[in-house]
Amino acid sequence: MNKKLLVIEDDPGLRSQLKWCFEGFDVLLAEDMESAVKQLDKHYPSVVTLDLGLPPDPGGVTVGFSLLERIVTDFPETKVVVVTGQEDRKNALKAISMGAYDFFHKPIDAKILPLVADRAYHLHQIEHDNRALLEQKKTSPLDGVITASPAMLKVCEMVEKIAPSNLSAPILGESGTGKELIARAIHRLSAYAEGNFVAINCAAIPENLLESELFGHEKGAFTGASSQKKGKVEIADGGTLFLDEIGDMPIELQSKMLRFLQERVIERVGGTKEIPVDVRVVCATHRYMNEMIQSKIFREDLYFRISDITIELPPLRERDGDIVVLARVFLDKYGTEQRKKIRGLSKDAESILLDYECRGNVRELEKIIRRAVIMTEDSYLQAKDLQLEIDPGRIPEHADDAEQTLNLAKARNISDKRTIMRALDKEDGNISKAAKRLDVSRPTLYSLIERLGINIDS
Repeated sequence: MNKKLLVIEDDPGLRSQLKWCFEGFDVLLAEDMESAVKQLDKHYPSVVTLDLGLPPDPGGVTVGFSLLERIVTDFPETKVVVVTGQEDRKNALKAISMGAYDFFHKPIDAKILPLVADRAYHLHQIEHDNRALLEQKKTSPLDGVITASPAMLKVCEMVEKIAPSNLSAPILGESGTGKELIARAIHRLSAYAEGNFVAINCAAIPENLLESELFGHEKGAFTGASSQKKGKVEIADGGTLFLDEIGDMPIELQSKMLRFLQERVIERVGGTKEIPVDVRVVCATHRYMNEMIQSKIFREDLYFRISDITIELPPLRERDGDIVVLARVFLDKYGTEQRKKIRGLSKDAESILLDYECRGNVRELEKIIRRAVIMTEDSYLQAKDLQLEIDPGRIPEHADDAEQTLNLAKARNISDKRTIMRALDKEDGNISKAAKRLDVSRPTLYSLIERLGINIDS
């Protein structure tokens, strides 16, 4: 992809200065609306810097806003950085609401403006990759799995390798991370793809009914059993059975499940006939299986039977940038559903999403975007539409203030603090394990904790 940047500026001196300001960019120049449109039509630049004061009204903003509207409408992928006067906050905010990526105050700082442009280009690349992913998913075996994060892409690679084999692979992950989506992908890539995909949530069915749901029952097996009924295992014969939340399966039923997995035969409740079943079984849970085994609430032999290799789904907060990628997908989906022409996420909406923990993961994010689409009255989804509360004790990872001066030392401290806090969280506050994870000595870690003011007692 060509890294092109268009400078739209009517002042010839400033235009010349900006031409050499952006290292690594192929810089294009325009002095008015007509020449700008020609450059846009010909080159499709990734980033545009736009001075609102353009001829024939260089003292006003009418032409600038008209051009901004045209860029946003006709070149939606292009990121526009609006250049305004120091006291012109009102027009800067209006430009953002119209779809500009960012604004920058005059006088131009030749060191900081390129950083803003680089950040805009980086977002342009992410969006470009996201669109490519959306196109690929139409023919991708992992249909429905939308990601750009390295952690989740590794999961996809693992699924593609495991699915055609006969390995059993439990899917572990927090609620809402997409365990059923991965199970369906395994089914589609397996030798059982022509058969049914049958899902059952072991936590959602009362304990006294789960055996009947799984293995079926004969007429008169219990009160209310007025006819013979096939269970989920039989229905999945020749296909895939997805046992969601298997960690919630009653211990008494686990022995029957183990027998089925070993011998591939079942007996309906109240029946005596053995029924052979050829089915691939994929299990999932959000619970810690080792702890359940130690607590004697999950059979160790059943766990070994279902876990040749483990697929662990990262939570959304650990999937770099995916929260914005997925938010745009849900925005398109529900915008179409609600018949609303919403062009995208505003910068402040992206920032607040990137700093949001989203403990409910992808499932929670979808609900947030659906609600926001219904409630918004703007052409771009705003932070207020999301109705999110960010924990004030958290370090903002992505929130930027265009009026602040960049401070590399402060940025490093924030990054170090965030990394240490994540390591401590991963190791449940254990200093020795966190130090090992961070590849530093314990004294060094203690020194950093003290210097950065990290509270390890909470």
